[in-house]
Parts: sequence; structure tokens; C-alpha cells
Amino acid sequence: MTLNSIGLDKNKTQELANDLNQLLANFQIYYQNLRGIHWNIKGKAFFDLHTKFEELYTDANLKVDEVAERILTLGETPLHTFDDYNKAAKVPVGQNISKDENAVRLIVDSLSELLKIERQILITSDEVDDEGTNAMMSDFITEQEKTVWMMKAWLGETV
Repeated sequence: MTLNSIGLDKNKTQELANDLNQLLANFQIYYQNLRGIHWNIKGKAFFDLHTKFEELYTDANLKVDEVAERILTLGETPLHTFDDYNKAAKVPVGQNISKDENAVRLIVDSLSELLKIERQILITSDEVDDEGTNAMMSDFITEQEKTVWMMKAWLGETV
């Protein structure tokens, strides 16, 4: 077994970095969706949602950076082209969404997909004994589960 400079199995961290790159691609699509709905939201909930969407895209932008830097920490290269993001992404792409319910539904659907990816990464990072990635995923999951709950409450639904 060959260890990388942070003491993790190099072969296993390569697989983990691939999973993190998939997460990165999905976060980039999610981020762009949030920008789009922030710009295009209309209706009586405009002021509240416009502000909330800005909060969410600011947070997503920080997470994009954290994921990319974690990939680099593992000794791999983060994806960085729109072509790569589009090929790897499973998050739905929102286009021309201006209705409040459709915008919030896009967030719920996107976060649900991100949570699936993050839970898989959590399993893999645990197998690799990668506490750094494990902690990051745990934090992301906790925060995003709460956001899903809040968005579903806004929609009048239960989790």
C-alpha cells in the first residue's frame, strides 16, 4: 500500500477524489441554478426568496471551493470546466424558473441529489479513514437536511 502525503492509501483516495469531483460538478450546477432563480424570481414572495436564494448561492459557492480544495488535499485535480460539470452532474438544471414554488422545488430536488452523493462519499471516506472528508460531508449533510426541511415546510409539505 502506497500512502499519500497526508497518510492515506493513494489508490483509495483516488476513488474518493473521483466521488468528490462528482459532488463538485453537481454543486456547480446547483450554484448556477440558485443564481438563475435569484435573478429571475417573480411574485409576492420576491423579497423573501430573492434574499434566501442569495444566502444559498453564497453558501454553495463556499462549498464548491471546499470540495475542490479537498480534492487537491487528497492529491488529485478538481474538475474545472462546464463541459466536465455537465457530463458528471445529476442535479436537475433549472432554466427560466421564475415561479416561487418551482424555484423552491428545484432547490429541494437538487439538495436531495446532493445528499445522496454526500452519503456515498461519507461511506467511502470512512472506509479510507479520511476524517477530513468525513467531517466535511457530515457538516454538509446536517446543514442541507435542515434546508430541505425548511423548503418543504415553505411548500406546505413534510419531509
